[in-house]
Amino acid sequence: MNSVIPLFIFGLIWIIFATLEDIKKREIANWLNYSLIIFVLGYRFFYFLFYNNVAFFYEGIIGIGLFFIISRLLYYGKLFAGGDANLMMALGVIIPYSTILSENLRLSILFLFIFFFVGALYSLIFSFVLSIKNYKKFKKAFFELYFRNRKLVYSFILLGLIVIFFSKADFLIMVLGLFILFFPYLYIYTKAVDLSCMIKKINVGDLTEGDWLYNSVRVGSTTINASWDGLTKKDISLLRKKKKYVLIRQGIPFAPVFLIGFILFVIFSQTNLWDSFW
Repeated sequence: MNSVIPLFIFGLIWIIFATLEDIKKREIANWLNYSLIIFVLGYRFFYFLFYNNVAFFYEGIIGIGLFFIISRLLYYGKLFAGGDANLMMALGVIIPYSTILSENLRLSILFLFIFFFVGALYSLIFSFVLSIKNYKKFKKAFFELYFRNRKLVYSFILLGLIVIFFSKADFLIMVLGLFILFFPYLYIYTKAVDLSCMIKKINVGDLTEGDWLYNSVRVGSTTINASWDGLTKKDISLLRKKKKYVLIRQGIPFAPVFLIGFILFVIFSQTNLWDSFW
């Protein structure tokens, strides 16, 4: 147990700093994520040297590998920005704190379950607040998207009603039917929030590396594409020479989900809630 407490302390301190930076700048610096990996691996290594517990060290290496794969899938699936993906990878050196592989897999599953549940709830609340703050713009975007896609909406409604009708009161099939029924509204809602609340016109002097262009921008004979990887320093330098303003897409600061998820993970894994979860 004593070997685990410093892992939790390291994780909590680093995630708090990442959260503050994400809220302030809408980005998480790579040095912050990589320094967490270095510090925790260093701690695991010296613990192995002093207490001859090699499993405590190599389980951390395995954890990084597992969470690296998960973070890349989320990044290339365009669910995570680069900073979020690297923070997820960095937590891979902390989450599997046991010296038993099977137990570490269970710990990883627990964390991911809590993380995605908190993330879904957080995103819903955050987007709802944005839609209220920008109600007129949101309302206009929502109904424009609705009428533009109404044939598709009606198709989903019909399909959902058919599934519910033939479910024969089977709970899971009814849930599937309800999901199909409301999916187009959820899609239009999230798209309307994106268009009305997440697009911002900013001065090129305020651009930072990693910002997402809303549309590709032509600068002389060069086209700077709107890419998930974000703007590079070269892109920003070129824009500053030829443009005054550009449209960028702002993401939701997601580091608070890591903070809430990590705290809940510690509570669950260190109390009887861990046993009830399984």
